[in-house]
Amino acid sequence: MTRKKILVFRELPPDQLARLQAAHDVTVADPRQPAQRPLFDAALAKAHGVIGSSFRFDAALIQHAQHLEVVSSISVGVDNYDLGALHARGIVLCHTPGVLDETVADTVFALLMATCRRVVELSQLVREGHWTRNIGEDLFGTDVHGKTLGLLGFGRIGQAIARRAALGFGMPVLYHARHAVDLASQAPELQGKAEHTPLATLLARSDIVVAMLPLTHTTRGMVDAQLFSAMKPGAFFINGGRGATVVEADLLAALDHGQLCAAGLDVFTTEPLPLASPLRTHPRVTPLPHIGSATHDTRHAMAALATRNLLQALAGERPEAAYPTAPAT
Repeated sequence: MTRKKILVFRELPPDQLARLQAAHDVTVADPRQPAQRPLFDAALAKAHGVIGSSFRFDAALIQHAQHLEVVSSISVGVDNYDLGALHARGIVLCHTPGVLDETVADTVFALLMATCRRVVELSQLVREGHWTRNIGEDLFGTDVHGKTLGLLGFGRIGQAIARRAALGFGMPVLYHARHAVDLASQAPELQGKAEHTPLATLLARSDIVVAMLPLTHTTRGMVDAQLFSAMKPGAFFINGGRGATVVEADLLAALDHGQLCAAGLDVFTTEPLPLASPLRTHPRVTPLPHIGSATHDTRHAMAALATRNLLQALAGERPEAAYPTAPAT
């Protein structure tokens, strides 16, 4: 097979980098590092394939990559890539679904538990030496078991969260998605435990609402003041999907006006979260630094899948996990 040029724009595990180097000519350059940006730009102009994550490939950058055949993203979401520009050039886009589902579900459910039981706040109380007597009712948390969980989005990760809730904590699960899921074939263990409902019904009945929405033109800003006002008073809100699906000013207003009890957030509109953001220090927000898939095992599995995708595409084979760049019809 002809050796091609690959640009690695985010650090890869050594074993996966070695796989690429054995088959192709590889340049490693992180465009987030000012000193490496010239090397990145020069390598991109010659690259047949690129692999990495968390860097925006807009139309101008894609235009600069005149030889590009495939982009392999070490992520499930593809928000950082101009799909139209890729489609116009016939450039293959790959991503890494599946391998992180259970890990992200673990993280989201842990965030749900921490938010409802005020785990981070009370741990800090101990660390700062303020635990001098038994806590009073003003520091009590809220039970999770038996409460109704509402899921916005019911893909693989949403279903994994539903399993934890329904099978582990006895929680009735409602979900809202464009289409009902055939539980008999896709998630038989959730039959009779997860119910596809209209959005208004889900919001009115759920004690805890978890957003696991992809970012599309229809979901951007979907979780807004109107949606928060339709939630059960005193509900909890958790976002483990995409930050830009939530209007953050409306979320803050819902917290400050008592519509929501608290929120747990692993994702934000701007990341890293700006120091000036009120979400960083709000007393009823539990923020995490976008750690949904951040375990050693899962991040390695994502890198391995992304590497396979890239090698397959450059060999003229169908990648294991290609993402459709053509607009939906």
